[in-house]
Amino acid sequence: MQRKAKMDHNRYFNPGIEKVMSPFQSIRAIDYTVILVRDMEAMRQFYEGVLGFLFVRELSENWREYRVGSNTLVLARPRRLAYEPATPKGSASIQLAFRVPPSDVDRCAEWLALRSIAIISPPTNHSFGHRTLFFRDPDGNLIEIYAEI
Repeated sequence: MQRKAKMDHNRYFNPGIEKVMSPFQSIRAIDYTVILVRDMEAMRQFYEGVLGFLFVRELSENWREYRVGSNTLVLARPRRLAYEPATPKGSASIQLAFRVPPSDVDRCAEWLALRSIAIISPPTNHSFGHRTLFFRDPDGNLIEIYAEI
């Protein structure tokens, strides 16, 4: 049994030993994204009220799902699997990038300003072909709105 485990380890971590396709290459999409939240109510109000994401279901008071295009975004309290301490306030745990049509980048900035959401970087055109807008959610995660231009 120990020999088999060593062979499996060598196949994936020492590619020169044996050429084998990684089982992770069968992944075709990210099924859902989970944001581990500090303040569920503030995050709920932000994602529903400010961003207007479509609420899908609540599996418990610790798990809320939203539809974002063809993906699911989950707000979850770190209870079941994550035993790490919360990220310090003001530090981003993740960056979420949401693609919109080019004219909507500026409209999103105006929408946020009307709701007193601080904008980190206003709508900006970049040489790599994106127009971006950056702000943070209530837990400090970095949110990017972008368009291909």
